[in-house]
Amino acid sequence: MSSFASGKKSKAISDRSGMAFPYNEMVKEWNGSFVHRSEFEFKHPQIEPNIHKADAQGLANARPDRVETAAPNLLKSDSFKTGTAGTSAITVTEAGHGRSSSDTVRFYAAVSFDGITATNINKAAGYTITVVDADTYTFTVSTDTATTGNIQGGGFRAYAGPTTITP
Repeated sequence: MSSFASGKKSKAISDRSGMAFPYNEMVKEWNGSFVHRSEFEFKHPQIEPNIHKADAQGLANARPDRVETAAPNLLKSDSFKTGTAGTSAITVTEAGHGRSSSDTVRFYAAVSFDGITATNINKAAGYTITVVDADTYTFTVSTDTATTGNIQGGGFRAYAGPTTITP
């Protein structure tokens, strides 16, 4: 088998510059180029980035979404308005209420006004409503009637909500 020469007086051509350099001073780069050590460049770290695992697709101990219980909505001050004198119809203003006709709504903390007692408005069974528009609906109280009619009232801390509130 033959052996290679030691290269003491040999010259090699650099793949990068095309210049002749002593063979003993030549090195091979990461890309296979045969260059002089003064021209040598290390491999840039971004050429082979770190390998990252894929994002996890599931969570350990995951829980399903909760179904929130209905909560009462705070009404603006004096959101109730009676109908004409002698009637028991009451119109409620609740901005963007999202209710439908024949829903049952219970009122909380309303105060007496225009002959309608607070006990009657705040009845635990609630009232079946009739939607007028996106911001108002009506209901009819069972025993009281308006004395003057067309009067705003009900207090400043009245709530409208479901008939039962679960903790």
